[in-house]
Amino acid sequence: MTNNQEGTKCEKDENMPHGFLALFIVGFFMTLIGIIILIVATMLYGEDSANFVALIFIGPIPIVVGAGPQAGWMVLFAIVLAVLSIITFLIMRRGTVRKRFRLL
Repeated sequence: MTNNQEGTKCEKDENMPHGFLALFIVGFFMTLIGIIILIVATMLYGEDSANFVALIFIGPIPIVVGAGPQAGWMVLFAIVLAVLSIITFLIMRRGTVRKRFRLL
C-alpha cells in the first residue's frame, strides 16, 4: 500500500491478474500478424485450390472443421493449438485460484 498526495491509502486491485492487459495485447498482435502472414502467403503462393479450417470454442469444447486438399494437416494443427490453449487456460486459472485461497 502506498500513500498519495491526500494522505489516503491506495490498494492494488487484486482481482485483476498482473499481466492480463499485456498478455491480451500480445495475443491480439500475434493474431493480427498471423492473419497478415496468411493473406500475403495466399497472394504469393496461392493455387487454384483453397483450404479452409475453423476452430471454434464453445465453452471448454473445441470444434474443428476443415475443407480442401490440405485440410487434414490444418485440422491436426488446429487440434494441437486447441489443446495448448486449454492447457494454458488451466495453468493460468490454477495460479489465480491459489491466490484467492491465500487471501481467505
